[in-house]
Amino acid sequence: MSAQCEVTGKRAAGNPMGAFERYLTLWVFACIAAGVALGHLFPGPFQAIGKMELARVNLPVALLIWLMIIPMLLKVDFGALREVRRHWKGVGVTLFINWGVKPFSMALLAWVFIRHAFAGWLPAEQLDSYVAGLILLAAAPCTAMVFVWSRLSRGEPNFTLTQVALNDTIMIFGFAPIVGLLLGLSAITVPWDTLLLSVVLYIVIPVVAAQAWRTQLLRRGGAAALERMLARLHAPSLAALLATLVLLFGFQGEQILAQPLVIALLAVPILIQVYFNSGLAYLLNRRFRVAHCVAGPSALIGASNFFELAVAAAISLFGFQSGAALATVVGVLIEVPVMLSVVKIVNASRGWYEARPGIPGYAECCPAIHIAR
Repeated sequence: MSAQCEVTGKRAAGNPMGAFERYLTLWVFACIAAGVALGHLFPGPFQAIGKMELARVNLPVALLIWLMIIPMLLKVDFGALREVRRHWKGVGVTLFINWGVKPFSMALLAWVFIRHAFAGWLPAEQLDSYVAGLILLAAAPCTAMVFVWSRLSRGEPNFTLTQVALNDTIMIFGFAPIVGLLLGLSAITVPWDTLLLSVVLYIVIPVVAAQAWRTQLLRRGGAAALERMLARLHAPSLAALLATLVLLFGFQGEQILAQPLVIALLAVPILIQVYFNSGLAYLLNRRFRVAHCVAGPSALIGASNFFELAVAAAISLFGFQSGAALATVVGVLIEVPVMLSVVKIVNASRGWYEARPGIPGYAECCPAIHIAR
């Protein structure tokens, strides 16, 4: 939820916000309620929008998601990859969690809860689709939100930027193979052509477009021009977020009203994987004596998800009214409050974390931030 996290970042930095932004969380829930109600009362228009497809890609939703993703990717500096060696332990832990643990732990949790523990309370025809949606949600690490989580946890900004750039690079090549592998292991048919098309549409094209645009802005007007453009794109990005929520919950309105328990059951494996992966990353960083200002954002990056990509891929692969789309949308509902709780845990446990001998102090890890504060 990159737009919402921009608002959280403004609040954390002390920047002024308008009334709309100040109450964005309320607007999000209002859009969810509006989508459910409109989808139930006026299913015809939503069905018409759902049919606006080209090669199984819904064009209105694709445009909205590009409008959310591209402003977010404008902030990413792939030149930060040169900093990998500086915090190689923290980077190594985060990569291990993001690509070696999180997708597979989610697949395991989906198998335990969706196929077994909760199977009796879920519609049998949607079980595979729910599992697929959870796998899609966990298979790509978040990009935008982690800048906010890092700031709130007093994280080392160069580490966060390096990690995001590295994850985005890996995602271009690794997302489709990991999703295909886990769907295959879950006995779910993998539509490889649609999966690869989703990667091109929602990863490759936005990354290339954003980096070309970023380069042009910096060449013509420097960092000030980039900041001005990001400010201009902020309101359209917010509008795209809210419109996407209305559409997604409009398509899922009938299912949500008929089976509200499904939402709570799908939230269980998502909650467990967030706390498990963030905790594991945090403990591994402490084990390797990584500074807290790196361990904090490492844990948060390890736990958060790139929900925009997951939603888009789920819609392309399985359709608007699929259990996969619903599962990824549940991730939207719980991501922000759950990650804020992880931030609080990381901040509150700093004294315990740094009590381990050999861990650098905050001033040593982030001297510039330490002095500024």
